[in-house]
Amino acid sequence: MTDAVADVERAMIAIRRSQQRRALSRIGKARGRGAHDPVHELLDVVEELSERGEPSTVTALSAAMGVDQPRASRLVARAVEQGLLRREADQRDGRRAVLVPTEAGQQHLDELHAFRRAVFAEVMADWPEEDRATFGRLLTAFVRGYSALG
Repeated sequence: MTDAVADVERAMIAIRRSQQRRALSRIGKARGRGAHDPVHELLDVVEELSERGEPSTVTALSAAMGVDQPRASRLVARAVEQGLLRREADQRDGRRAVLVPTEAGQQHLDELHAFRRAVFAEVMADWPEEDRATFGRLLTAFVRGYSALG
């Protein structure tokens, strides 16, 4: 194993631990942005499925989030109640509903993206632009390859 591979392993473990400790949520809370809400993750997954051209059904959300269907259903109900998602008939199969962000839901997603990007930009503020671009390209390629494994 090369030192670079070992460095990547250590970095990935650190990222995982940071995610488990909800580091972004703590940063947001400290900056007056509120605490982590599982509905945030749900909205992210709805957006991710949409970008891949996949319908956002409760079943798909459950699988993508790694939670059971009753939990996914409760999260969807909360998001609908909060006005962040709406149910629409699936154009391919009218028997099932797909979930789509409302205008408020899309605004919420945009705000989440802006906050996270601001935090990441702050972390990389001292990096040369070329390093930022290289890191973004390589990290994206790594995530794609990692996702393709399973």
